[in-house]
Amino acid sequence: MNTETTKTAEGYHVPVLLQPSIDGLDIRPGGVYVDATFGGGGHSRELLSRLDSTAHLYSFDQDADAEKNVFQLETGGQQRFIDDPRFTFVRSNFRYLRNWMRYYGVEGIDGLLADLGVSSHHFDDESRGFSFRFDAPLDMRMNKREGKTAADIVNTYAEEALAKVFYLYGELKNSRRLAAALVAARTTKPIATTQDFLHVVEPFFKREREKKDLARLFQALRIEVNHEMEALSDMLLAAIDCLKPGGRLCIITYHSLEDRMVKNIMKTGNIAGERQVDFYGRMETPLKLVNNKVIVPDSDEQRENSRSRSAKLRIAEKK
Repeated sequence: MNTETTKTAEGYHVPVLLQPSIDGLDIRPGGVYVDATFGGGGHSRELLSRLDSTAHLYSFDQDADAEKNVFQLETGGQQRFIDDPRFTFVRSNFRYLRNWMRYYGVEGIDGLLADLGVSSHHFDDESRGFSFRFDAPLDMRMNKREGKTAADIVNTYAEEALAKVFYLYGELKNSRRLAAALVAARTTKPIATTQDFLHVVEPFFKREREKKDLARLFQALRIEVNHEMEALSDMLLAAIDCLKPGGRLCIITYHSLEDRMVKNIMKTGNIAGERQVDFYGRMETPLKLVNNKVIVPDSDEQRENSRSRSAKLRIAEKK
């Protein structure tokens, strides 16, 4: 990767598992590809460097900050994404993949890549409320134009609903106690900032696990705010529909909930992971696994980019 590329990507998000994920797409001449998570443009940049002049890349992102990155230079520094006739940016949630492909008259795609990690930019932007390192409005919306904020959820959800969010999406055993404390605290004054939130929840975490558990609590809120599980489910099912036979699906996950969903869809063709068999008892699946063993970053990548440590890449091919 040249220094220009590294520099522009680093300010926003260092692409994880870059070579194995692009290799996994098994790029074809004249192919149509989707980068479902444009972010800092790292994966799209590498993808475009491997596409011929007749191929096309559609890159999705719902975040206005990510959209600004289309004005960056591609590999080699010769042209910006926005000036490349092979590139189309789609400012939308990837759950609407099927609709957008129909809108652009695309009948089938040859591959889809999604890096489900939250961009480093979001954690490092003090104003967005994604991290407990900064005091900021408790927002966490990827798309700031719509939807409830994290503060709305913390201040309006019933105790039972809050506990469910923390348990399902943060896998926190003390979810009920956390929910009860937040409901009690908000009767005195609204919980508006990350520090307001931390002030209520911190006493419930043991010092040695505090950072890890707080990260899971913030993750749970972020998933609920952005409807991440529903969006991922919609996108995966749409991807199966849109892929041509032999088309590849490459997904990078970061936590067990996402990974379970991706593994299920690749192995069984449905989110629940239910095995469906034909009359003869043969398993019916729309995809076949390309890598039976999950791909993880090597020790060099993990050392250089600590946020890649939990990443897992799974690859499947449409039958």
